[in-house]
Amino acid sequence: MALIVQKYGGTSVGSVERIQAVAQRVYKTVKAGNSLVVVVSAMGKTTDGLVKLANEISPNPSRREMDMLLSTGEQVTIALLSMALQELGQPAISMTGAQVGIVTEAEHSRARILHIETTRLTRHINEGKVVVVAGFQGTTSAGEMEITTLGRGGSDTSAVAIAAALRANFCEIYTDVPGILTTDPRLVAEAQLMDAITCNEMLELASLGAKVLHPRAVEIARNYGVPLVVRSSWTDHPGTWVTSAKPQGRSLINLEIARPVDNVEFDTDQAKVALLRVPDKPGVAARLFGEISRQKVDVDLIIQSIHEGNSNDIAFTVTTPILKRAEAVTAAIAPALRSQSNPKFDEAEVMVEHNIAKVSIAGAGMIGRPGVAAKMFATLAAAGVNIQMISTSEVKVSCVVNAAECDRAVSALRTAFEIEAKSKGELLTPNPCTDAINRVSTPNPCTDAINRVSAPHSSPIPPVCGVALDLNQARLAIRQLPDRPGMAAKLFGLLAQHNISVDMIIQSQRCRVIDGVPRRDIAFTVSRMDGESAKEMLTQVAAELGWGEVVLDSAIAKVSIVGAGMVGQPGVAAKMFEALAQQQINIQMIATSEIKISCVVAQEQGVKALQAIHAAFGLAGSEKFVVPA
Repeated sequence: MALIVQKYGGTSVGSVERIQAVAQRVYKTVKAGNSLVVVVSAMGKTTDGLVKLANEISPNPSRREMDMLLSTGEQVTIALLSMALQELGQPAISMTGAQVGIVTEAEHSRARILHIETTRLTRHINEGKVVVVAGFQGTTSAGEMEITTLGRGGSDTSAVAIAAALRANFCEIYTDVPGILTTDPRLVAEAQLMDAITCNEMLELASLGAKVLHPRAVEIARNYGVPLVVRSSWTDHPGTWVTSAKPQGRSLINLEIARPVDNVEFDTDQAKVALLRVPDKPGVAARLFGEISRQKVDVDLIIQSIHEGNSNDIAFTVTTPILKRAEAVTAAIAPALRSQSNPKFDEAEVMVEHNIAKVSIAGAGMIGRPGVAAKMFATLAAAGVNIQMISTSEVKVSCVVNAAECDRAVSALRTAFEIEAKSKGELLTPNPCTDAINRVSTPNPCTDAINRVSAPHSSPIPPVCGVALDLNQARLAIRQLPDRPGMAAKLFGLLAQHNISVDMIIQSQRCRVIDGVPRRDIAFTVSRMDGESAKEMLTQVAAELGWGEVVLDSAIAKVSIVGAGMVGQPGVAAKMFEALAQQQINIQMIATSEIKISCVVAQEQGVKALQAIHAAFGLAGSEKFVVPA
């Protein structure tokens, strides 16, 4: 007998008939000998309707009253589903977030879960009842007992947190689609269903706009090793399993606000190659990295900064043993990239830097916490370490620094984030291929009837598992930022103070000396809704801090590929860039991590970029998925 937590979204319980269908599915699962906790969202568009009512009363309602209002939506669903189960003869009881013991921090509309008091919940389970829980909500600790909501995707978060607290056998997320697809089926009808995906890959995809799972739910599953499956509410398809490595012992106290950084990693076997003043036009990155791929040169980080005039800079890191080959390839192709309009003035220049190191902080807990990256930059500044390159992902922030400063940087970061020193081997960046092997060999614990175990080496792991498009970002660029320790800390510290989360961060490789001060441009992306306020705030302090112009561009799109299998495969980036070049799509920015490559393009070209890349990696299937209305 298994203890299972099931979650049903708003469309799954959008009508009486759908609630009765969910009750039948739950009843069938119980009759198979399982114990069940069911977490539900508000019916259909109920939450949207409540928001509309609030806006008719007040243009700016208080967050406390909004929590009070929005929490009622789930209460309707839990009562109706409990009634439906009771009509089938199945004992059931409905419980609000407060009644089930979900205790959160006192942050209305975006609370994180502190812990879950499971005594009452366990008692009802032991009595043979199906416990139907209102997702998306909790309450502050004894005393105030304020109702709070968890923000977007809160029911996913509730379900996985309850599964972790109960140490459930697994958690099922029921939704509109039969599992996790290679991309949004609304944009690519031939999107392919995945059997399994690692938590790290899913964190990236979820944070890039894939709406099947919320990143906070994936974060909890990863931290506590909760087996997680995404399935369709309308079919019996086995769905997609989200796998994670065996977790280290972690307290269930401060469940969602535990230490955000798990590890400090470093790699001193690195060198940087930068190509300055390449033409800002489609095909340049494809040509460069296509040749690099043909020469079997494996690159690590890739960054392309914002354009300056009609030219751009592209930089990448490689391991020291292949530096000479990388330098030769880049030097050979540089003349071919010379601007035709004024070749003498705009000739591409190759810049090579030895003796660098990559220092990283890693941890799923940094998701949605704008202060983590700022703390890293401030720590490095306080240690007198200047940052040469920055690369970010949802679970890692990496900085390229001078190799002589690596030990000092690592020591300072360990102290700042309270990370105990480990052996040298453990500090090196882990190989995500291990996760990829898990992805193809993890069995389905839900049923013995479906044998999903496969030999890890029976077929090569595909380099890319999914493609995502984010149309809700804006880019800010600050020109002529002084190139000295502490500038990044000040900039991103200010954004963190205003609760503005930053996604991509790119520091230009081109340096100018103005009035005796070396300066570089820096660009980063934020949520579009934060763009104007971030620009206004940064413009106000620009003169005081010696910055240049602050430029905002809201007409951008970010398209990304994700896959643990891209590690050690030099042609992946080239294939992505070539797919964009063939469609005459110009790449405005590039940023990478070990398992992700992201490109910023013009907003109107975002969907075309997604479709081109999805086709280039052969991710389309023969079956077309239609998302129910």
